[in-house]
Amino acid sequence: MTDPAAKDFVILGGGTAGWMAACLLADQWGDRGAKVTLIESKDIGIIGVGEGSTPQLKAFFDRLGIAESEWMPACDATYKNGIGFHGWSDRPGYESYFHPFPTPLDNHSAAQFFYNTRARRTGRDVVAHPDRFFLPALLAATNKAPIAPQNFPFDPTYGYHFDAHKVGAFLAGHATGNLGVRHIEGRIDTVERDENGDISGLIAEDGSRITGDFFLDCSGFRAVLFNGALEEPFLSFSDNLFNDSAVVMPTARAEQAPLPSQTKATALSAGWVWDIPLTTRTGNGYVYSSDHIDAAAAELELRQHLGVDDQGEARHLKMRVGRVRNSWSHNALAIGLSQGFLEPLEATALHIVMATVEQFIESFEAGAFTPQHRDSFNADIAARYEGIRDYIICHYKVNRREDVDGIDYWAASRGNHNLSDDLKSILTCWYTGGDLSAEIANLGISKFYSPISWHSLLAGYGTFPDDTKISPPGDDIVKHDMDEIGVFLDRCALNFTDHASALSMSIPKAHI
Repeated sequence: MTDPAAKDFVILGGGTAGWMAACLLADQWGDRGAKVTLIESKDIGIIGVGEGSTPQLKAFFDRLGIAESEWMPACDATYKNGIGFHGWSDRPGYESYFHPFPTPLDNHSAAQFFYNTRARRTGRDVVAHPDRFFLPALLAATNKAPIAPQNFPFDPTYGYHFDAHKVGAFLAGHATGNLGVRHIEGRIDTVERDENGDISGLIAEDGSRITGDFFLDCSGFRAVLFNGALEEPFLSFSDNLFNDSAVVMPTARAEQAPLPSQTKATALSAGWVWDIPLTTRTGNGYVYSSDHIDAAAAELELRQHLGVDDQGEARHLKMRVGRVRNSWSHNALAIGLSQGFLEPLEATALHIVMATVEQFIESFEAGAFTPQHRDSFNADIAARYEGIRDYIICHYKVNRREDVDGIDYWAASRGNHNLSDDLKSILTCWYTGGDLSAEIANLGISKFYSPISWHSLLAGYGTFPDDTKISPPGDDIVKHDMDEIGVFLDRCALNFTDHASALSMSIPKAHI
């Protein structure tokens, strides 16, 4: 009897998303007879600017049994404690904050942080800046890697920075060399569909025909299968996420300077700039709204920010922000940019790729390799997109930055009222002094962003009553000892080493 997992999966498009999907499918079902074929054209480039990740990327490599010492040097990769936000608020004392990847250790100070933010929201003068409470913020501020010795009793949580092109190439080698994935170079000319509307085959420009049981669309913004053959509607988020363009350019890394262990997101006049440290260079990109600034002015502003007015070549990109209505349609699954795009403010692109493929694997197998769970799958993936979208929108909605040079971008962002009911509930709870952790649990959105993340975002901007309305805490307020918390974090940080040294322990020095 044929194993029901013995399907022919055909992936259209390579890049990081395509090769991640190929690895996951082949790893899950390859030993049960499944065949995975990936088709890509050398003539079609990849966007390849998403050079940061959430901690889920570590779980991906762990699942495949690939050690950091194997893939990180091949991809110029570094460690990431989280994201530092700079210039999103002009309020004194809150000009910057750090969004940590919460670790098990942070549970020892999270309750005090939550308590203090609520006390300050209700007018009490207590310390409520997130950077004072969490170890990843301290590690990032001191350029330390989140790699602890064996005797440290907590496992740090961290992400990575990397060269997206090199990650795609590395995964291609692993997929074809170790997992039996078939690789075809070619460009698809026609998509065939049967009488039920399912995709039956792909016809290449050279006339060859590739058939399969299930197809994955990783063809980027072109979305050849979903927006083309299947005519799956695209739901735009442009009414509440204004940024639709980017200008990117790398800069050389100063060899003698400390190697940062964080992504930086710095606000500019009509958007923000990412700063991503790799072992060989620094990745930079300005994500902006073309309704507020044109491409030439955006490039000039980026160059001035980087101090490279006449050096290097910049690359301009247009972004289609939103998602397809259904990520699983007929016998096809949309992955990566074919599925949707949310600006890389929280480095969620590969996170969504992994979540989509892993949930598809679970749903497809649970339904005996039929579309039985397709509707529930689509609802879950849509909720994930919207949960991440709401968190990103919140960065703009609560900004406290003044506009400059006659550009009204930040004021327009604060004035955006196209908010979901969930986000409205979050903001109402925060501003009325409610229990935000309980509200997040009630809304069922903690699986997208934890209470630590929401509290850090809202407190990090200084979204508290004006200082004139703050009074000393009375006897009804627990006075947490900030010196004690600081000593606790300092002593924990003694177990960690600087970023470059941590990399050199497992990565050959030639790559540092």
